[in-house]
Amino acid sequence: MTEGYRWRRVPKSAKSMRVDGLVLVFLFLVTSASLVALPGTAAHAQEHKAGKSYRVGFLRAGQPPKSWVEGFQQGLRERGYVDGQNVVIEFRFTDGSYDQLPQLVKELVRLKVDLIVVGGAPPALAAKKATTSVPIVFVGVIDPVELGLVASLGRPGGNITGLAVNAADLAGKRLELLRELVPKLRRVAVFWDPSNPSNPIQLKGAESAARTLGLQLAPVPVHGQNDFDSAFKAMRGADGQLQLESPLFVTHRARLVELAATSRLPTVSGYKETVEIGGLMSYGTNFPDLYRRAATYVDKILKSAKPADLPVEQPTKFDLVINLKTAKALGLTVPSSVLARTERVIE
Repeated sequence: MTEGYRWRRVPKSAKSMRVDGLVLVFLFLVTSASLVALPGTAAHAQEHKAGKSYRVGFLRAGQPPKSWVEGFQQGLRERGYVDGQNVVIEFRFTDGSYDQLPQLVKELVRLKVDLIVVGGAPPALAAKKATTSVPIVFVGVIDPVELGLVASLGRPGGNITGLAVNAADLAGKRLELLRELVPKLRRVAVFWDPSNPSNPIQLKGAESAARTLGLQLAPVPVHGQNDFDSAFKAMRGADGQLQLESPLFVTHRARLVELAATSRLPTVSGYKETVEIGGLMSYGTNFPDLYRRAATYVDKILKSAKPADLPVEQPTKFDLVINLKTAKALGLTVPSSVLARTERVIE
């Protein structure tokens, strides 16, 4: 307080108090309206986020098993995305061939999708060639570095990342399991798809494992479903069959199971979905779970993460599935050592 002065409250008249009150109410309303209209407020941001809808492309060569699509949709739901509500999934499939893939990718780009999920190497390569701006998440690609999809697993670079599979090692493991199941196994026919750029990588892994196991491989190229009958005729004299991973083989798995049963040929593949409909044995990645985990990448990218900064993931768990009914029909006894490692037994 300044020396020589005394401060005192000066009473206001009732009229002036009423005027001040009206002014305060007016200022409050103006301020509130300004805050509501301000686009940077938390309330507006939350409302905008809640009303946001995304469009996601889903591309594969061949119709995927229903469980794969359900796994992807489940992963999205776990992160708050519901198909038909705040996300629309644009599905695009071929009959298992690859020549339509470039056209389907262009179609998705024209739809202005926010992101494209691709299953396997052929769709991934087609998508990478078609766009450098739309983010791409691949699922189940074999050795994406060697295929030129990413610069490295740790830092993919560009607009693409996802989940890889080391199928070269898996092909060798499948041969080992087939030999345990078929003691007299000597000559193995290998179903492979020359049009699939990942199949030569798998075939090389199988050949390396065969040399270690003392097995003779007989590669049988299959260019399409019209080759199935002639391919099985070419396998006469084989003790067993190895099917490499390819959209062609999982799409037409029912026909392949039928031909294997008719030929009485013990067969191992990478897809448990084949065993579920009568195939003998599979060893490999749980693809429904792989697609479920792909939703994590989708969520991060839709929240502004860059594919170039998201490391490629590789599964560490693989499932062995055996159909005991098929084994019995082929006159095979499944060793207890194999049963002990089996994730699922179908009877």
